[in-house]
Amino acid sequence: MGELTAPPVPEAVAPAFAAVSAPVRNHLLRIRQLIFAVADTTPGVGVLTETLKWGEPAYLTAATGSGSTIRLGVAKGEENTAAVFFNCHTSLVDSFRAQFSDTFAYQGNRAILLPATAPVPETELAMCLAMALTYHQRAKGSRSDIAAR
Repeated sequence: MGELTAPPVPEAVAPAFAAVSAPVRNHLLRIRQLIFAVADTTPGVGVLTETLKWGEPAYLTAATGSGSTIRLGVAKGEENTAAVFFNCHTSLVDSFRAQFSDTFAYQGNRAILLPATAPVPETELAMCLAMALTYHQRAKGSRSDIAAR
């Protein structure tokens, strides 16, 4: 996806990135840039809130409520694998798996796993991130479509 920019990492969030190995950190910081780029170019998402949830960097659509929280971390038991976590009570990971079964490895219904030894498939990941950042927006649209019938 070329050159991506993101705001500086907040002081409260920086230690979470510093706590992981350099290869995984590089992946997570690139994914962070991608999250902000997708949010910036996806209608209705608005400004993201970056905070910590469960000690991991988390990205919320607090301003608009358009999406589901995205967290970044390390895959449990796989210290060389970056993980992009999604709310396990959504259908997001099932949707990603249906669309990108050969692109990503998954952890149950909660995460996309990205080995630090391989490039991040940015185009496909950006599509997944956009789906997460608009999850509630799409759900509201679906309900209003049904109500209009």
